[in-house]
Amino acid sequence: MAPKRLAILGVGLLGGSLGLAAKQVVKGCTVIGYGHRRSTLDEALRMEAIDEAFEDPAEAVRHADLTVLCTPVGVFPQLMAAIGPALEPGSLVTDVGSTKRSIIAITERTIPTGVHFVGSHPMAGSEKRGVTYAQANLFDGAVCITTPTAKTNPTALAKIENFWDSVGMHVLRLSPEEHDRRLADVSHLPHALAAALVAMQDESSLPLAGKGFQDVTRIAGGDGALWRDILLDNADNLRDSALRFRKTLDLLIDRLERGDGEAVRAWLDAAASRRQSLGERRDSSSAKM
Repeated sequence: MAPKRLAILGVGLLGGSLGLAAKQVVKGCTVIGYGHRRSTLDEALRMEAIDEAFEDPAEAVRHADLTVLCTPVGVFPQLMAAIGPALEPGSLVTDVGSTKRSIIAITERTIPTGVHFVGSHPMAGSEKRGVTYAQANLFDGAVCITTPTAKTNPTALAKIENFWDSVGMHVLRLSPEEHDRRLADVSHLPHALAAALVAMQDESSLPLAGKGFQDVTRIAGGDGALWRDILLDNADNLRDSALRFRKTLDLLIDRLERGDGEAVRAWLDAAASRRQSLGERRDSSSAKM
């Protein structure tokens, strides 16, 4: 898909990066940005991440052939209500949300007739916040998950997947339910654990923290409001993930209390092996792309 008029609602790290990437790979694409802070929009214009800026989301999506929702998931209900009347028949809507079940339910209920929505989750970003950190290569080689349902238009799905492919992403399909279940394990729980590791420290310990602690807790520096919405929206799956993690910690505690060094070493070696294989799989996937 090569949109002529791309509306990005929420010009932060992801939205700004998407604007920069799209302008590089889609010839003749005009990128429209929406945000509620004029200073952010002005910075996005200065960086040439967008070509036009609006503080009214309905004005931003008018005449757009592709609209991408890049706001926190908690804003989606109000956003869809605001833009629905302005979306034109034949246009496409997708998103970058980290949860999918509620987003799909909202959009399938409110999307106007003739407009097609396809759920997306580009697995790219960082703990940095704001359009200042946007970069055109943010999506290069990363995975984008699309979450079609029985109601998803096949042509629209193909066009959205083609769009993510054009900005350098490897597309993978999951159901909304499987997406939320698996992302609770590999994204939402890790963020909560990083925050918990920082929160448990006393002020005397923090000055001693080395690179390992910095690496493990890097993502705890993310936007609290954004992650609050994600954790609450996927609370059932996150709870299940946290309970399974607690069992893993209980296993370690039991081995420590028994002084079973061999069992502790086996536990650590098994984790090290799985972590190494993760890197090898990613290298292999990159080589094939």
